[in-house]
Amino acid sequence: MAYQERRDNLLEIKREITLMYDYLAKYASIPGQERGRQHKEASPVTRSCYQRDRDRIIHCSSFRRLKHKTQVFVYHEGDYYRTRLTHSIEVAQIARSIARAMQLNEELAEALALSHDFGHTAFGHSGEDALDEVMQPFGGFDHNAQSLRLVTKLERRYADFDGLNLTWDTLEGIAKHNGPLVDGAIDPKNAPKHLPWALREFLAEYDLEIHTFASAEAQVAAVSDDIAYNNHDVEDGLRAGLFTLEELSSHCPLVTSVLDEINQKHRNLDQQVLIHEMVRRLINRMVNDILISTSLKIQRLKPQSVNDVRLAGEALVTFSDDMMVDVKKMKDFLMSRMYKHHRIIRMMNKGKRVVKELFNLYIEEPRCLPKDWYESTDGAHTKKTARTVADFIAGMTDRYALRQYKKQFDVTAIDI
Repeated sequence: MAYQERRDNLLEIKREITLMYDYLAKYASIPGQERGRQHKEASPVTRSCYQRDRDRIIHCSSFRRLKHKTQVFVYHEGDYYRTRLTHSIEVAQIARSIARAMQLNEELAEALALSHDFGHTAFGHSGEDALDEVMQPFGGFDHNAQSLRLVTKLERRYADFDGLNLTWDTLEGIAKHNGPLVDGAIDPKNAPKHLPWALREFLAEYDLEIHTFASAEAQVAAVSDDIAYNNHDVEDGLRAGLFTLEELSSHCPLVTSVLDEINQKHRNLDQQVLIHEMVRRLINRMVNDILISTSLKIQRLKPQSVNDVRLAGEALVTFSDDMMVDVKKMKDFLMSRMYKHHRIIRMMNKGKRVVKELFNLYIEEPRCLPKDWYESTDGAHTKKTARTVADFIAGMTDRYALRQYKKQFDVTAIDI
């Protein structure tokens, strides 16, 4: 009898949880209407399906490794600079705020924000560029496709399946949060060759309808990523002394406007407080612009379901045209004054060298890999070995990559 009472209580909790989502818009991703998982599982009782996805993402090793993966500055440059982990948490915070204001599913938006950088290599985009270059004979490398590979194959935590067995909706968002990947419907078992091999391999097993847009929640995660990395790279660039506030303001009218607004209310602020206040207000302006622009699109497109969002023929969640101009000016400034700064370029070139030389060593001598990775290879310079090596290197943190480089190439290093 006691067991039956406890079971009834859990069922009541599940009913109450379901009622909690009544506030969601018609075009939101609604728990109970998700499109299933690769491997059948009983629905969680005390959580929604997207909560389960979010929780699995937080608990997996790919999430923990983001702690020591470069955003712009390699981990040893300083404790205050963003890493992939802190960036992903900041993206999740912005995504939840936007999703809540739009009556979208916060949990799905958060899950996508937290996992969107899983596939990034060590040393930022330069590490990805290096790995893509050496992988060209074997199908190349793409960090979005690698994120999908991690959560569907490489994470091994559960007895019944490889990967995290996330919902179709979450996998869709990981694959195409930046928009459709092809023009028009395709045969998923014979996907176009220009797509990353890891994506083609997965589509043959599980169709993600890559010719459509993703859910509104995935689109929210994508714009939140833009908002977070632009503004926080500005903050990190100023902290590192790569450019001055005056230089930034002279190239970015939006920054000038925000600084004028601050100076009208506060005089002689400490420089660090001024920078934090500026970044806070810039984020707020961008978020508000997204909300206004998207509400106008909703009025025009009138989506009645999440599938209407997917088939709208255009992105639903976007900046206004004016804000897009301002954001582009900020990106252009960061590209010229930060990402192409000689200090950053020097550091990134070192990262490229580490990635390329490790790859060349492992593909030539697979026995240099850790035992469990070596057992997945089938000889030097084969496609299977190359893809195993790429998986191994892509999962490295900056710290681990540098340690492996020293171990493999420094003759004075002690092999523990």
